[in-house]
Amino acid sequence: MIPDYQTLMRPVLTAAMNGPRRISDVVSDLADEFGLTEEERQELLPSGKQTKITNRVHWARSYLKQAGLVQNPKRGWYELSEAGRNVARDETVILNTEYLKRFDAFNDFMDRSKTTKDDDTVLSEAETDSISTPDESIQTAHQRLNEALASNLLDLVRNASPAFFERLIVDLLLAMGYGGSWEEAGRALGQTGDNGIDGVIDQDPLGIDQIYIQAKRYGPGNTVGAGDIRDFFGALNIKKATKGIFVTTSTFSAGAKQTVKDLGSRIVLIDGQQLARLMIRYNIGCRDKDIIYIKQVDESFFEEDLN
Repeated sequence: MIPDYQTLMRPVLTAAMNGPRRISDVVSDLADEFGLTEEERQELLPSGKQTKITNRVHWARSYLKQAGLVQNPKRGWYELSEAGRNVARDETVILNTEYLKRFDAFNDFMDRSKTTKDDDTVLSEAETDSISTPDESIQTAHQRLNEALASNLLDLVRNASPAFFERLIVDLLLAMGYGGSWEEAGRALGQTGDNGIDGVIDQDPLGIDQIYIQAKRYGPGNTVGAGDIRDFFGALNIKKATKGIFVTTSTFSAGAKQTVKDLGSRIVLIDGQQLARLMIRYNIGCRDKDIIYIKQVDESFFEEDLN
């Protein structure tokens, strides 16, 4: 199990007892010390840009630095201050954010971090006592918002008309870059659909290369089965098509997925969850509400050539 950042504070502190340490080396050493599996070592934050163990070690060091227990002699390294050495030597100290409140520098940091708005704070005492780092809290909240948005989008799509759903799928594929940049590259066939084809995307201006679409607007209790896939495959054969996308607001049965494998890679399946994620990513049926930029120190900016 990956330790939380407060549990890592003492190990991060004692790791530098004998002199300055490179933070990346400490991450590796502590992963060994806590017996993390390879899967745990590679586990990423929701952003997918940093491993959890790296993020938590960095935040542990960051809070220790705010309390004046460590300092950064150069980029990517840290060392103990005299106060840090005293704390490291005292094994009776339970090192966590509650203990760090004994230091004026940490309390000043806490006060600077608080942004009051309608009696709410960005960094409250409850949040600093959490086992999650600020990065994890922000990204987990973002993930939950997206999950709720995805659920709402699917409900709206299921309650829309079949014609609206077919047009939505075409709009989504165009937003994803299919059909190039020319106008009228995609169209929903609606009630005039031919042999089970609900829409088509022209990959070139003359429509020589086309992607055919099948759209099933099902409720969560219904599943697209192998028979639906075979029918769509037959429609593609009639068109002599080489590319097909089957989209549903529900799920595909195991038989449907196996049928696609048996028939080859001509048909791509998009279920309800993937559809909602794509709609969010490409702003189909939703829009940006707020944009929050998360900054970090550019340590290279402060490097000085002393030679």
